[in-house]
Amino acid sequence: MIEARSVTFEYPGVRALDDVSFALPPRSITALVGPNGAGKTTLLRCLAALDEPLSGAIRVDGVDVRRSPRLCHARVGYLSDFFGLYDALSARRCLDYAAASHLLPPPERPAAIERAARRLAISDHLDKKAGELSRGLRQRLAIAQAIVHEPRVLLLDEPASGLDPDARIALSELFVELGAQGMTLLVSSHILAELDEYCSQIMILRDGRLIEHRTLGEGDPDTRRSLRVTLAAAVPDLAQRLESPGVSDVEVSGLTATLSFGGDAADQHALLRSWIESGLPIASLEEERANLQDVYRERVRAQDGGG
Repeated sequence: MIEARSVTFEYPGVRALDDVSFALPPRSITALVGPNGAGKTTLLRCLAALDEPLSGAIRVDGVDVRRSPRLCHARVGYLSDFFGLYDALSARRCLDYAAASHLLPPPERPAAIERAARRLAISDHLDKKAGELSRGLRQRLAIAQAIVHEPRVLLLDEPASGLDPDARIALSELFVELGAQGMTLLVSSHILAELDEYCSQIMILRDGRLIEHRTLGEGDPDTRRSLRVTLAAAVPDLAQRLESPGVSDVEVSGLTATLSFGGDAADQHALLRSWIESGLPIASLEEERANLQDVYRERVRAQDGGG
């Protein structure tokens, strides 16, 4: 759905993007993370056909972004970090203007406006002026503007900024819903725990270079898994009783033990069976999936030579 090949972008004296290449599949929700100045916003603007890179190629939904920027605009929704609204217009007219700017035919606009407002829970505020809305409602209106034309791709730069906890949860649910309905999302945010709620992939930018791109939960079959074992009752010498081929780094805390295990799903099944047959009162066994913050720290530390 999104393909970038050797994308390079320069500001006077600064290379903001340096030979960035990646491909994102349809329906994916990807976290774009990195420190300030890494090039995240520049990359989003290039993908949205708002800035033209110095070199490289970008295709969005099959459209060559550099050759057909206007066609790209019709297929992409974009929310900038410092978004702007027409404060003198009502929320309804703001959405109508956004729909018109994306060439949505006039007969289709009322339904599109109602649909976008309902998704962002601003239906009761459509007739209020944008300048009279709270910070959180303005943010919701800006996101509604980005999706009013039902884009195939949605690019979001710090979309949860200014939202209260309830609104952030609703926003996460909206993104999952949009992905399930066929939309491809690329979301930049500094709040990694929040991105972890709904993202299926992670891209890490640093100094303009893409240093990591992976599907979360996807790993090499030989990669060791982190497992958590919870017991129904206390067991003496639990660490020793959990020792088995492939098991290492066992740590016990009360009724819970964490350990590292090298093996696939079949090996894990056999391990669990052996524990139960030995009489261990196991209540649950779960794999601890690395979260975005773990992936980010691991990759940055490795790049810095720390691991």
